[in-house]
Amino acid sequence: MTRTVHEFDRYEDVRAALADPHLVPELPPAAEGRGEGASMAWLRASVSRFSSGQAHARRRALVEAELRRVDPAALRRAVAMAEESGASGQDVRKQVVCALAGELGLREPGAVAEAVSVVAGVYFGGEDAGADAAVAQLVELLGDAPPGEHEPSRGGGGLEVAAARICLLVQACEATASLVRHAAAADDGARPVEELLAETLRRDPPVRELRRVAARATRVAGREVAEGDVVLLDVATASREEGAGGDEGGGRGGAAHGGGSAGFREATVPLAFGAQPRECPGREHALALAAGLLRPVRRTRFAGLHHREVPLLLPNAWDHASAAALAAEGFEVVGTTSLGVAAAAGLPDGSAATADSTVELARQLGRAGFLFTVDAESGFSDDPAQVAELARRLWAAGAAGINLEDGREDGTLAPVEAHVAKVEAIKAAVPELFVNARTDTYWSGCRQDETADRLLAYQEAGADGVFVPGLSDPERIGALAACLEVPLNILYTPAGPTVAELAALGVRRVSLGSLLYRTALGAAVSAARAVREGRDPTPATGGVPSYAQVQVLCSDAGTLEGIGTMST
Repeated sequence: MTRTVHEFDRYEDVRAALADPHLVPELPPAAEGRGEGASMAWLRASVSRFSSGQAHARRRALVEAELRRVDPAALRRAVAMAEESGASGQDVRKQVVCALAGELGLREPGAVAEAVSVVAGVYFGGEDAGADAAVAQLVELLGDAPPGEHEPSRGGGGLEVAAARICLLVQACEATASLVRHAAAADDGARPVEELLAETLRRDPPVRELRRVAARATRVAGREVAEGDVVLLDVATASREEGAGGDEGGGRGGAAHGGGSAGFREATVPLAFGAQPRECPGREHALALAAGLLRPVRRTRFAGLHHREVPLLLPNAWDHASAAALAAEGFEVVGTTSLGVAAAAGLPDGSAATADSTVELARQLGRAGFLFTVDAESGFSDDPAQVAELARRLWAAGAAGINLEDGREDGTLAPVEAHVAKVEAIKAAVPELFVNARTDTYWSGCRQDETADRLLAYQEAGADGVFVPGLSDPERIGALAACLEVPLNILYTPAGPTVAELAALGVRRVSLGSLLYRTALGAAVSAARAVREGRDPTPATGGVPSYAQVQVLCSDAGTLEGIGTMST
């Protein structure tokens, strides 16, 4: 029988086709027949992805029941824990499956990930001699999983549950990993992770084209589609903002047969999620996985920002709002300021009293998706093992780096060997965390002749960068930069060299430290004084954000509706 192929690439047309219950996913060419036992043929015949009608509704319900057992936030934490255990070097697809399998309570997540990766390679078509064996292994491994809201028996219902779990893992494996790769390629480090994922879903979705077949005659965008006809949906073109409106698309869907909208609407669910009755039920879960997996990609990129001709200008925040305001202004990275964090809690800086406050701020910034580094004083402990544990907590929270100083509360300096031990402990525990080892020879005004030797010792211990706050003499800065192999960080001072002058001296990172926090305090007091004295408190330069603007800055960044990993 000759089948007509219909192609659509306009947003409204593709959206309408996805929502049409008569257009269903087509089985791969080599997947005809139901198959017997645990095999690829059996799997394709038993999952919601390739089903329609009542069978699809029943099987989709099984997948939804599985997903209700998994907290998306727990998935994101699971990826962070995998990073700590050294699994971050694993194939992204297997990381996705390991995390999801673990949260589903499946035994041997590693073995599940290996088998799923084999099945995923031929799930949508193709052949693999080991695929049937991998399916059989998965059925056996999934047999002991805790039940969801369905019967876990080993009869027909139990096998259908196993098929639902395999379907969930296979499709998460493929699409989520693809989304992470696409987002990583587009990452400029300046946007929250959630915003980056949203843009990727619209500009470069993980699934670029969808193929549907008409289970019965229907009509799409004014075009008659006969039973058995094939419908090709160009999701990539339709998803792009400039092609979603109908005025600029000029594509195969065409205005001649309907469709088109007044323009792309940000509130619209991305096409990668599908549409009812096959809208992706695991969107929030997939988003959590992707955001967690993007963190190490983004944080290792942080190191690269120290090796450019223009130094990394690092403004330092003291809370979520200040970090959000700086990120909104276009700063690639924000640091935290230990003085600001301590003062906000009513505590003195450098007294090792703000460990919990520092970690909590890191968690807030990590949840928002900022690229950030943490000022951790001297690690809040003299014990290298405890400092390494702090580093693990900061990395799990989302930090890209840590500042570690050798100055003590009494104004003296720790022995070089003690600070070296801390640097070595951190790098052994969390190799990807950027360690900026700080010496306070100039900050405290003592033992300045030891500066170069201290920095070289910290460099040898594995520090990724070194920091000398308080040093502003151009000649000495240039001499230090020339003798180091790692980037030199200098604290900006209004009376010292400009950023351009520091760049010419070889400086690769310029921090603002507590300058912004102190400036904010001064501005607040000045505004209050002006009101008391009957003057206008608004600065001559303006720049005071409105109430609504601050509300926007501090709104929940994680409001995306999820990402399309599953067309169940």
